[in-house]
Amino acid sequence: MTLSVHPTAIIEDGAQLGTNVTIGPFCHIGPNVVLGDGVTLLSHVVVGGYSQIGAGSTLYPFATIGMPPQHARYKGEEVRLIIGVNCTIREHVTMHPGTPFGSGETRVGDNGLFMVGVHIAHDCRVGNNVVMANQATLGGHVEIGDYVNIGGLSAVHQYVRIGKHSMVGGMSGVEGDVIPYGMVMGDRARLSGLNIIGLKRRGFERDEVHALRAAYRLLFAAEGTMAERIEDVSGLMKDNRAIMDIVEFIRTDSNRAICQPR
Repeated sequence: MTLSVHPTAIIEDGAQLGTNVTIGPFCHIGPNVVLGDGVTLLSHVVVGGYSQIGAGSTLYPFATIGMPPQHARYKGEEVRLIIGVNCTIREHVTMHPGTPFGSGETRVGDNGLFMVGVHIAHDCRVGNNVVMANQATLGGHVEIGDYVNIGGLSAVHQYVRIGKHSMVGGMSGVEGDVIPYGMVMGDRARLSGLNIIGLKRRGFERDEVHALRAAYRLLFAAEGTMAERIEDVSGLMKDNRAIMDIVEFIRTDSNRAICQPR
């Protein structure tokens, strides 16, 4: 096993380190931490609690991972934080484990980019290929789908769901669920259309984007109730997987209302 540990780093007994792990100056690794193969901690990184960091991930100075959740009812119970492979965790990022009165774990997917000062609170579920820009913040129990992009200085309220391939504009306050493929922005964010640029970057074909636009116009038209419009879209476009992703997302029980257009 190849292991590079700076002499100023502290690795407590019980920590499990994979092959080709690099731990830089003044890092502190707790006794219940698991670091996958090829993980790099550049310097001054703290990883505590029952935390697992996937292979190939890189943590930058002053990232603090796995410290106790910021919840008044937490009393030191065994809770977990699981981070996927190939994540980039930049300076001053904080990620907290779950709580015993939530799911008991926070889970972050693969290939994420978490820029300076990002905060992921207790009991969150963050998908794969997620980008969170500087100082973006998730409250507790938030669910983030795959390929979501959250702009800098944004805050997502606890229990909010953000559907896959969606975009949150910078400096937004998100207190409602964001449909898959949608784009929201503003103080108390509102839907401002579909994440067209993101869809094109992900390789969606022109016909797929046109179909999503047509479904969006029907779902958020002024006529009828949301339930009626959902039934109309389901009947007309039931064979389109992306559109049905939106329909099923809206139909799913949630603690939050769906973000609406301006």
